[in-house]
Amino acid sequence: MSDLLQDIREKIALSCRILAMEGLVDGILGHVSVRIPGTDEMFIRCRGEEENGVRYTRSDAIRRVDFDGNGADLEGKYDVPKELPIHGEMYKLRPEVGCVIHAHPLDALICGITDLEFRPVFGAFNIPAMRMALEGIPVFPCSCLITRQELAHYMMQAMGDKNICLMKGHGITVTGKTVEEATVRALNFNILAKVTLQVAQTGREAAPISQEDMNELPDLGTTFNDQWGWRYYVKKLHEEEKR
Repeated sequence: MSDLLQDIREKIALSCRILAMEGLVDGILGHVSVRIPGTDEMFIRCRGEEENGVRYTRSDAIRRVDFDGNGADLEGKYDVPKELPIHGEMYKLRPEVGCVIHAHPLDALICGITDLEFRPVFGAFNIPAMRMALEGIPVFPCSCLITRQELAHYMMQAMGDKNICLMKGHGITVTGKTVEEATVRALNFNILAKVTLQVAQTGREAAPISQEDMNELPDLGTTFNDQWGWRYYVKKLHEEEKR
């Protein structure tokens, strides 16, 4: 396997462990995939004979399959996620997407089932998360497993051209051009959900930040938002794994 493809597998495994470390996935639920450049195939987190949970994902659990979940790389001992259509149909229908994350963050779940609105109530605290709230978070109203292409298309209709979809009573789907972008985007959305829930728990209503304040919030760019954020979480993960 080329160094590029092995690097992709390693990044998917890192993303899985980071998401688990930060509480977006638990146990054996949740998966990350990446489109393999120049092909109609993807690498996706699978479950094997020695499954230990997403928190302990290593690169050997990342297998190469086509967008319908077929491939010799499964070796007859790895199973693709039951919700593989979330990934495969996204790659088929949205060519700009390079990475797909499906996770089950608890705070986002509670926000969804209680119909809390994601509002831009903070600014410089987390600018990407504020912009998510400002743009609006689409909600897929069905709590079922996305095990069929038709259900994936239904979810994608709700998601539109956004990079995040809250799946009510279920979890979230997040996309990005790269593993780094999608992972940091999911983590930022988790922060938005945490703040939204905690504000609701105070019993008070937070005022949205002013347009004047928004005008003073710069676009920090992908290096600041994604690359440096990714490096921080990778470092944090490695330090925790050494303990």
